[in-house]
Amino acid sequence: MSSVRLLGLAGRPVNHLRIRWSRSQLPPHSLLPTKMLLRSLLVATISSHRWLLTPALKFLSLIAHPRVSVLDVTKNPVLHGIVKSTFYNHFCAGENGTEVRSTIGNIKDMGFKGVILTYAREIVVDASKQVAETTTSTPKTESSTESANNPDIEAWRRGVLETVEMVGEGDILALKLTGAGEPAMRALSTRQPLPDQMMSALKEICSRAVERQARIFIDAEQQSVQSAIDDIALALMRQFNTGSKATVYNTYQAYLKSTPDTVCAHLDIANRKGFTLGIKLVRGAYIAAEPRGLINDTKSVTYKLYNTIAKGVIKRRLRDFGNGNKPFPPAELFLATHNEESALLANRLIKEQSSAGLPATRVQYGQLLGMADGVSCRLLQLRDDDAGASGSTAPEVFKCLSWGTLGDCLSYLLRRAVENRDAVRRTKEEYLQLRKEVVRRISRGFM
Repeated sequence: MSSVRLLGLAGRPVNHLRIRWSRSQLPPHSLLPTKMLLRSLLVATISSHRWLLTPALKFLSLIAHPRVSVLDVTKNPVLHGIVKSTFYNHFCAGENGTEVRSTIGNIKDMGFKGVILTYAREIVVDASKQVAETTTSTPKTESSTESANNPDIEAWRRGVLETVEMVGEGDILALKLTGAGEPAMRALSTRQPLPDQMMSALKEICSRAVERQARIFIDAEQQSVQSAIDDIALALMRQFNTGSKATVYNTYQAYLKSTPDTVCAHLDIANRKGFTLGIKLVRGAYIAAEPRGLINDTKSVTYKLYNTIAKGVIKRRLRDFGNGNKPFPPAELFLATHNEESALLANRLIKEQSSAGLPATRVQYGQLLGMADGVSCRLLQLRDDDAGASGSTAPEVFKCLSWGTLGDCLSYLLRRAVENRDAVRRTKEEYLQLRKEVVRRISRGFM
């Protein structure tokens, strides 16, 4: 049983109303502060109705690439205020350290284990064009002075180091390597060593994150650069994942037909080199930009593949690994998923392994800020229920936050809106659940 304080419109506790009940007896969205609940309902209403979402997408696209000053959020304070108080505050952590730390504090106060924080500023480089350029012409060369002072790499270094200073013990820093711009993209596309400036920045960032007892996620990207990203992630794991826990994680996209082979190949490397493999499993984010032949034929195949990989890693039995032929190496699994079925399946498998006295890979869960709150809150409820009886199997849940100025985050916001458009069924269900929770609170006078 938990003591629950009810929240007013501004998210402040209503001190004279205090009820004792188990949080799992309430709907998952009951865990949301009222201000967050109402903003979520606004966004879900837009996202779940095509006649609202279509103009919203066009609007976000216009302000992300403004052709007139009135649509530039950096020049129009009224537009800046409207977008920031709605879409930005729903999906992003803040424009500066003070705002980000406040958001992180609110997230942890809700019961989340920690946050995954990423710097939203992007330098747009077309990966497919970059590959074409580098495979049909002689790669560019740079003098050591030019390489050492590339402004894109330096901007990326400063922004990511600032991000590191905002995370705390147990939190996670997410790194998008192509955020360092064209020099990084050119090296990744040709699977050549990163520029010295980039390598120096990467070592500085990772070392500082380790000092702050944070972990590091290397984000997956398009397949044209992914092989090189895998090489870098594995090299960092060999350096930092020397104990029984993973500090660095690589990201594996389940919508790719090759992902089971890739995971097994990396398990083999971890076995031979003696490090803990950090596995962040996602369904994938680049389906519109990848060659169709690389992707599973149907969404249901991707869902099945995701669950199969997760099950194999959790039970430490995947193909030849853990089945007598090859030992399963030390590994940790992070399930980044908005699918409740996958999250609950993983939690059930962990409990089954524990009850049977069998080993299970450590698993944590994460969802994007502003999305799949029903899944996040359901996992928090399971954590509360499990903590008393079997704390070792209680789910540890994270929220993934992006931060940066409103201008920096517009491309990120547009991707989130598109993702909601492509997940019509899930968005509609979220909308109905949010609306039901608002009605429940109003009927009980909790608002």
